[in-house]
Amino acid sequence: MLTRKQHQLLLFIDSYLKRTGFSPSFDEMKEALDLRSKSGIHRLISALEERGFLRRHHHRARALEIVRLPVTEASTTPVIQAPASESGSFPRLAHSQERAVSASVEASQTPVVGVPLYGRIAAGLPIEAFRDSGEQIDIPAGQLTNGQHYALHVSGDSMIDAGILDGDTVIIRQGETAENGQIVVALVDDQEVTLKRLRQKGKSIALEPANTNYETQIFPQNRVRIQGVLIGLYRQYN
Repeated sequence: MLTRKQHQLLLFIDSYLKRTGFSPSFDEMKEALDLRSKSGIHRLISALEERGFLRRHHHRARALEIVRLPVTEASTTPVIQAPASESGSFPRLAHSQERAVSASVEASQTPVVGVPLYGRIAAGLPIEAFRDSGEQIDIPAGQLTNGQHYALHVSGDSMIDAGILDGDTVIIRQGETAENGQIVVALVDDQEVTLKRLRQKGKSIALEPANTNYETQIFPQNRVRIQGVLIGLYRQYN
């Protein structure tokens, strides 16, 4: 799955190549994506090359080759899934949710919302608190609830029994409260963040994994702050 900026850059390069026969300059790409510096373009190109969408010919100046277009331009389709139930894995989606979103067919008819991508979150052990990457992904507006939202890439397997796999992107509704049994983004000691199921009893908070290989972590209430509640899952099927 590509971020919005990666997607935009790849389509711009493809259009430019078809129109002129050679690749755009870094200044032209920077201007097209409204970025402040060329370093952002360098990072985007490196990411596209790592994902197999773009190839650089280092022995030639301004030589970029499109290897393949994003999935939104092809036949594969991304799917948004509803959040997991407390009893186990993700439930079967309602008919309206079950439809795959294909940009080549439906994106022009389906309103989308740009959700900020805050980087990678561990679904195993806690990691350093996430930071805003300045990138975002497009989510169909009908899949979002009221309030502010953000997205996180999942790293690890501690939530696999809830249907959350390594490499998935979770959609989080920002907020500081949650109900028992909900899957939340929790900030521990103001420096570590993790994705777990919330269990609260008295003045203690348990962060519960969905994998028997991991242990539940229990903290005093004052050491844990809720950063948001899971509302959906974005997974790319190839």
